[in-house]
Amino acid sequence: MSKKNVVPEAKEAMEKFKMEAASEVGVNLKQGYNGDLTSKQAGSVGGQMVKKMIKSYEESMK
Repeated sequence: MSKKNVVPEAKEAMEKFKMEAASEVGVNLKQGYNGDLTSKQAGSVGGQMVKKMIKSYEESMK
């Protein structure tokens, strides 16, 4: 499986989005490799990102 971005221009925006989500759940991410995170920490960041995406989509449907 490739880690190629479908829209390369979105990479910077996704990094910013990830950092915002991490901050909201109290996980300290650093630029680059974050392999020292626990599964729980990484999952909470991903979960927060999904929650925000769903909320944004729901609001756009109103």
